[in-house]
Amino acid sequence: MHPAARTRTTFRTGPLPAPQPRTRRIRSLIDADALRVLHRAARVLLDDLPELTDRLLAVLGEQEPAYRAALENDRTGTWQEAYRSLRHSVTSLIDPRGSREAAHRCTWRIGVARAEQGLPLDALLHAFRLGGSLVWQRLVEETARAEPEDIRLLVHVATDVWNFVDEHCTLVADAYRQAERQLAWRRENRVRLLAAALLDGTSRIADLPETAEELGLPEQGRYVVVAVACDRPQGLTGVRALAPAHGDGTYWHAGADVDYGIVLLGDGAPNGPDGSSDGSDGGETAGGYGTPHRDPLAALGVPADGAAGRRVGIGNAVTGLAAVGDARRLADLALSICPAEGGTVRLAEHLPEALVGSCPELGATLTEQVLGPLLRLEPADRDVLLATLVAWFACEGSAQRAGERLYCHRNTVLNRLRRCEQLIGRSLARPHDVVEISLALTARRLRHG
Repeated sequence: MHPAARTRTTFRTGPLPAPQPRTRRIRSLIDADALRVLHRAARVLLDDLPELTDRLLAVLGEQEPAYRAALENDRTGTWQEAYRSLRHSVTSLIDPRGSREAAHRCTWRIGVARAEQGLPLDALLHAFRLGGSLVWQRLVEETARAEPEDIRLLVHVATDVWNFVDEHCTLVADAYRQAERQLAWRRENRVRLLAAALLDGTSRIADLPETAEELGLPEQGRYVVVAVACDRPQGLTGVRALAPAHGDGTYWHAGADVDYGIVLLGDGAPNGPDGSSDGSDGGETAGGYGTPHRDPLAALGVPADGAAGRRVGIGNAVTGLAAVGDARRLADLALSICPAEGGTVRLAEHLPEALVGSCPELGATLTEQVLGPLLRLEPADRDVLLATLVAWFACEGSAQRAGERLYCHRNTVLNRLRRCEQLIGRSLARPHDVVEISLALTARRLRHG
């Protein structure tokens, strides 16, 4: 409460207009009498606080469903909270300066506690205003009982009493909102930690039900993880980007260099190893990822054609929320074979590159064993032969089309290919050698871009 009694402005010295000293004198005497009446009634209220607390809770129980539930769950605690608040309020009427800090601390603790319990702020503010109203009503009743002629004097302190109520309504609202922000931060941090553990594959089995509830994702289902490097999708922040109430089965998690999107594809019905439908239900799948028409990029709102400099890797589907860590590793693998200039790589469509990229050491060994003699040529000669091999594989073994791509005659392409075969000791006519050469070229591209 604002102090019921304020320190008044000191009288001015020097000559004053004739009517003014009389007016100020009368006002000062009225204020003093009003404070005397207020203090007398407030001291009586201190003895009647238990009854006043019962009245307050009875009215709150009738008018506020939130307080009705609070009374049913913890009547004693709610009664004690209301009693302490009323006691500080009435004490502040008698000794505003000495009681101010204690009253503020009491109100602040109530705001924090009620925010933690989830009591609506509107109900809390209603309780404070109702308490102020009952205190004022009892002050009037007591004055009317003891000295009926003094009721008119209470008008002069009414403003101070209601300023007190407004001050503490503001204080309890500030405490409530600050506690609410802290609770939200702790909850968001908890959600982030749960999501990080899930993606790292370190989530405990005991935490899965809470993780599923907080992320809005079922424990059972088919999941895929999308890894996005560089630019973050517009408007997503790593804390829940889309609330579970939307029912879209997605969750974004922001990392230092890579953001991860978890996408629910379906209910866990038997699918192929890459997450695609087995076709038993006749449904069409989007991008080979299980649920009909459920494409991970579309679900996350990431443009399918990507953006300049954005690299996107989409892993294969896994079964169950507990396996999301495996899905994240597959997404990282897809991201690792994504071109440096940007683009989208779906792991299911780049399995040979993924096999090579999953073990860079073996990829480097394969590159040296297969392409070593060619790579040790002079740079200009080496680059021409490598470009010819790459073009020939890209054109599915057609020397004619490779020549068109390289702006040379098909015979030139064939001559270069024969030279490559002689250097590396392998034949492009033998399937086994073709596989080795293709994988070696892929390993070199992944290593050197």
